[in-house]
Amino acid sequence: MTSTSSSKFKTQKTAFYVLLTYIICQLSVLLLIFIPSLKDSLLQLFSGVSEQDRIIKLQAWWTTIAFGVAFVVSFILISRNKQFWDVFKGEKASIGSSIGWGIIGFFLVFLGQTIGAYIELALGIDMGSENTEAIMNVTKVAPIMIVATVFLGPVLEELVFRRVIFGSIIQNYNFWIASIISAIIFAAIHMDFTHILLYTICGMIFSFLYFKTKRLLTPIIAHILLNGFVTFVQMNADKFQV
Repeated sequence: MTSTSSSKFKTQKTAFYVLLTYIICQLSVLLLIFIPSLKDSLLQLFSGVSEQDRIIKLQAWWTTIAFGVAFVVSFILISRNKQFWDVFKGEKASIGSSIGWGIIGFFLVFLGQTIGAYIELALGIDMGSENTEAIMNVTKVAPIMIVATVFLGPVLEELVFRRVIFGSIIQNYNFWIASIISAIIFAAIHMDFTHILLYTICGMIFSFLYFKTKRLLTPIIAHILLNGFVTFVQMNADKFQV
């Protein structure tokens, strides 16, 4: 095996382990379902006016800690492979330009979601995401969820769906094929199939930002800004009502 082939295999292995880490993180909540004694023990750590509130708090903390562990494990794996970030040929955009495109990307995603929403309305699909609503309901009871939703979630999702999935596919196919496939997988993982168009549009724009600057920092910024904006608006919806 040549050094180039060995390096490529090592990078693919790292990508696989990062993907596996993310999957385990997502599935970890099943431990609370299949091990009732674990859930009952952990519920004792939380206070609340009702058992439902305590369950929601446990869910929020479990999700945040799981995301945090997945974040640390992923970057430990990546730190052992310096070639992991070498996806595209050519010079990467400067940090300043990447940040700028990240901010522009937020508005692009917002515009894309607006267009997607109008398409959905034309198809008779009601506005409002069940996935977003469920997360906001948890966040209102347990604000710690903001850490997972606004920061850890976007970083992990960009790492998995843009670097691992999009970045792997684009090695052998063009931008459109790689972005569409990775965006559809990104949409499907949110389990909100009624609004799969909106998530797919977001995924494709995030892929464009990564492809444009060759830095994962760019879609991470756009994703954090998007989730932060949505969280802020949803958490303060009553204040915005006239």
